[in-house]
Amino acid sequence: MTISIAGIEPKGRITRRKFLVMFVVFYFINLLCLLKIIESFEIQAWGSFVIFAVILIVTILVLLYQAIKRLHDIGYDWRYALYLLIPPPLNFIGFIYLTIKEGETGTNKYGVDPRDTDLF
Repeated sequence: MTISIAGIEPKGRITRRKFLVMFVVFYFINLLCLLKIIESFEIQAWGSFVIFAVILIVTILVLLYQAIKRLHDIGYDWRYALYLLIPPPLNFIGFIYLTIKEGETGTNKYGVDPRDTDLF
């Protein structure tokens, strides 16, 4: 069974470095969106509330997509990504694990070793 996010199936693997960059950028965006959502709610600016909520949902989906690819690199199934949907700060531990855990060497059932194909 495969999972698709917005009609896109997360295939392949990514390195720890690429995941760490994506994680830092999108987690920061998530925190900013959460702050803006709270601010918009307090002043009842519903237009900006909806905009930042949509941005938040999109960034969460992108992080989840990348986490699934990182799980593939480690050799795990996509179902483990569901643990990452636990609210912060608990999910932060899972993301840190994904940045620390070394991926499988060589080709696995999810694709070729990303270290062989990455430019940097």
